[in-house]
Amino acid sequence: MPAKIKTWVIWLIVAFLVYAVVKNPDRAATVVRSIWDLIYATVEGVLRFFGSLAG
Repeated sequence: MPAKIKTWVIWLIVAFLVYAVVKNPDRAATVVRSIWDLIYATVEGVLRFFGSLAG
C-alpha cells in the first residue's frame, strides 16, 4: 500500500475512533473493554498451552 494512502487510512481510523468516543463514550468503553478481555484471554491461553507443554 502506498505511503500516502496508508497515512490517509490511519487518519480516517483515528477520526472515526474520536467520533465514536465523543458520540457514545459508554459504548466505546464497552468495546475497548471487550477487545482488552479478548486479548488477555488469548495471551493467557497461549501461556497456559506452553506451560502445559513444558510441564
